[in-house]
Amino acid sequence: MSLNEEISAKRATIHSDSYAMSIGELAGMYKEEEIDIHPEFQRFYRWTSLQKTRLIESLLLGIPIPSIFVSQRGDGVWDVIDGLQRLSTIFEFMGILKLEDGSDAAPLVLEKTKYLPSLGGKVWEIKQADDDIAEAEFPLSKADTDKLIGRENQLIIKRSKLDVQIILRESDENSKYELFQRLNTGGSQLSDQELRNCVLIMENREFFKWILELSGDENFNSCISLTDRSLDEQYNVELVVRFLVLKNVTDEETKGLHDLGDFLTSKITDMAKDTGYDRIGNEKIFRDTFSILASTTGEDSFRRFIPGKKKFSGGFLISAFEVMAIGLGYNISDYHSSATMPDLSKKAQTLWADPAFTKRIGRGISGARRVQDTIPFGRKFMKP
Repeated sequence: MSLNEEISAKRATIHSDSYAMSIGELAGMYKEEEIDIHPEFQRFYRWTSLQKTRLIESLLLGIPIPSIFVSQRGDGVWDVIDGLQRLSTIFEFMGILKLEDGSDAAPLVLEKTKYLPSLGGKVWEIKQADDDIAEAEFPLSKADTDKLIGRENQLIIKRSKLDVQIILRESDENSKYELFQRLNTGGSQLSDQELRNCVLIMENREFFKWILELSGDENFNSCISLTDRSLDEQYNVELVVRFLVLKNVTDEETKGLHDLGDFLTSKITDMAKDTGYDRIGNEKIFRDTFSILASTTGEDSFRRFIPGKKKFSGGFLISAFEVMAIGLGYNISDYHSSATMPDLSKKAQTLWADPAFTKRIGRGISGARRVQDTIPFGRKFMKP
């Protein structure tokens, strides 16, 4: 297929439209649950109070805001795939934002900015202590009134228009996820797994919650010993994804692999879509694998062994995880049927003296290239 034919074929899978919509209209859609900003995403996006204030400042000053991208679902609801933090900030300031548990978010209090220092301390509104008391009978104090952004500025914000780009429901389903990743990778501070989490939430919330439950497994966490930063970036969740995907991957699938991150996202999304996916069976394999590792090698499971010092040293190493954990998971039925448990501590030590392993994990080797070696090696190495 020629380049022009490839372009034409791909363009045919994407149907889009665009509207200029006022913030008041978008707020109305949000309150009527006609637009889904996925409150679960809030745990991954980390805007500061000042960043939020600058967005409100931009609206007040008439500074253009980047387009919002949404995908129209089969039920007509719009999934926000880029612009979640912008809309969340606006709704938070207006006092209508809902949290993941369905409760109301605390309204945003603005900060001083370079151009509008008087924004400091301003709020959208101040709710009365008792909603049954009429405002005329329970007037605001002057101090409270001074905190208000004011009706004139409320109207400026509500009448401000945002460009909304819509991926219509006639489009290929994968277009939504591809667009989400491309738009959110550029200037965001999200890790690969945080982006992947968002894709999974859009596809199948229950499947995402299941993966989160697995990431909380006590035995699993006792073996991986990750840093706080890695945990903040959801690397423990990524390890669950790697285990589920790579445990059953074929050599053909990894052959010529260029981008491991895209591969993991594609495969785990396919699992989330698959109504026949065996969660119960795969969960048992996962939990059994880390139960065995926790009781044998524990926190040394994925650390480097230093022969001269006769001890394990350093932090978590993904190459060891791919051999020890995924290799064990692949062979788990053989471990259950084995009369005696192999000495996994000895295996973990000899791994680091095996040139078939060590020569393939040096610096400069990409993850995609590495798994082409570590996965088949681990399946053989971890046989009981």
